[in-house]
Amino acid sequence: MSVFMPDLMLRDVTRIDKALLDANGLRGLILDVDNTLTEHGSQHIRPQVERWLLSMSEQGIRLIIVSNNTRSRVEPFAQRLGLAFVAMGCKPLTLGFSRAQSQLGLTAGEIGVVGDQIYTDVVGGNLKGMYTILVTPLLLEDKAFFKLKRSLETIHIRAYCRRKGISFAARRG
Repeated sequence: MSVFMPDLMLRDVTRIDKALLDANGLRGLILDVDNTLTEHGSQHIRPQVERWLLSMSEQGIRLIIVSNNTRSRVEPFAQRLGLAFVAMGCKPLTLGFSRAQSQLGLTAGEIGVVGDQIYTDVVGGNLKGMYTILVTPLLLEDKAFFKLKRSLETIHIRAYCRRKGISFAARRG
């Protein structure tokens, strides 16, 4: 399988439940921040995401944030949620994922990586041998670099849809 191919695509993190995690042998999740848990650069978290995080924790799912952003961006967000974090995670390189795995105390096969970008979250998680879940970005960035990256991601999203036998329009359920 291609390192650009997620194991699963969902509309948002709140679609992940204990049954899905159990079915895939997952006991922990590595979570991206920007456009996965909250809008890019925001410290605000939507109530449904906050409830989901609490539910996951109450069900014994180990959670940690890995972000390519700076400590000053990630730390206040993670602290507010009571989550451990790795800032400057260097995704798609596996350094940040390895640090998170060590903190979670789980094998790579027991960890899911949840994020909104193929070229960082999915590639890095796949290189590390973790289960990868691509979620729809909460808000699309308007800078040229992000527009190009999102456009290129469409190639891999279409391939995922073909592999799963779903229409491109119905993706990310």
